Amino acid sequence: MNDTTSKPPLPDHLSIDPRSPHYVAAIFEHDIGIRFNDKERHDVEEYCVSEGWIKVPAGKTLDRKGNPLMLKLKGKVEAFYRD
Repeated sequence: MNDTTSKPPLPDHLSIDPRSPHYVAAIFEHDIGIRFNDKERHDVEEYCVSEGWIKVPAGKTLDRKGNPLMLKLKGKVEAFYRD
């Protein structure tokens, strides 16, 4: 029952956008979850645990470059690996 695929530690600040400096490809090889204010969220694009915020898309609204418009929500953030 040894787990040969060791999971890298979750960073304090992570983004799913490959153009971001906070993008870490090795993290996305595993299934991660974000708990915001004690509720699991499935729409998080970026988070920062130490500063206590997440970024989520604002519905179907797009910015002038065609990317989703982001809302920054502040609260208690927890990142974890799903099993």
